[in-house]
Amino acid sequence: MASTATLPTKMKAWTYAEYGKSSEVLKLETDFDVPQINDDQVLVKVAAAGINPIDFKRMAGMFKVTDSPLPIIPGYDVAGVVVKVGSQVKKFKEGDEVYGDINEKALDHPTQFGTIAEYTAAEEKLLALKPKNLSFIESAGLPLAMETAYEGLERCHFSAGKSLLVLGGAGGVGTMIIQIAKQVYGASKIAATSSTGKLELLKSLGADLPIDYTKQNFEDLPEKFDAVYDAVGQCERAVKAVKEGGHVVTIYGAVVPPATLFLLTSDGATLEKLEPFLESGKVKPIIDPKGIFSFAQTPQAFAFLETGRVVGKVVIAINP
Repeated sequence: MASTATLPTKMKAWTYAEYGKSSEVLKLETDFDVPQINDDQVLVKVAAAGINPIDFKRMAGMFKVTDSPLPIIPGYDVAGVVVKVGSQVKKFKEGDEVYGDINEKALDHPTQFGTIAEYTAAEEKLLALKPKNLSFIESAGLPLAMETAYEGLERCHFSAGKSLLVLGGAGGVGTMIIQIAKQVYGASKIAATSSTGKLELLKSLGADLPIDYTKQNFEDLPEKFDAVYDAVGQCERAVKAVKEGGHVVTIYGAVVPPATLFLLTSDGATLEKLEPFLESGKVKPIIDPKGIFSFAQTPQAFAFLETGRVVGKVVIAINP
């Protein structure tokens, strides 16, 4: 492993200097400055980076009012090795294998220099030690989706013995919501929606009632739920499926009362809290069978993610 004295000053990184479609604006830079770190940050040699819908929405300019200046290196999720630590860092040392979502606030000035690069800088508090039983690729698929799933369930005041309906159960966030609701919270019953081909996956993750949205309207079910987690932006329908006094959370689109919309606040402490469930195999990363791409294939990785048909996550192997 490179000691601090021999760290390179330049790196390869995928960047965009204008907003637009990923296929038009993403460019591979081979001579980009390795980011400098602040006192509370570590420099991570990136092994793998997970990508999320927020990455291409940001690239399209949907959040430009609160974005960092261009050019931007995309990517929120990282797994890699610490190669340098800031003077105030207590939790990590050089050589530690870590993972996390490096943007504390999803849309409020996310970092200019993200994770689809050979190196990235991240605040210590946003990272956790990588679970020992998981590869870098598996770990890179977890942070943003897993933390989003957990925070939404917290906001639903979810607890053991409650029932839950998940809209979009086969996506990156949905696959995590089902597992965490079942394994961490002890849900009494979980219903989840997906297309026909993904119903078996929902069952394997812990859904008691898989719903094929191509054949059935979940809001017409006679049964209502203690909580509804909308991961797809169908809030108007979601609120029809909740019990009186229940909770609805959404992470996309227009909000219809009594639902609430939230944007993730990333925190390494959440990853640490969930570590026992990952290390025991009770909660597993779900990566699409076609969803692992090389660093050179980053544009293809985005094209695949943008189809909206991904099961679980898409991950880019950078220094595997």
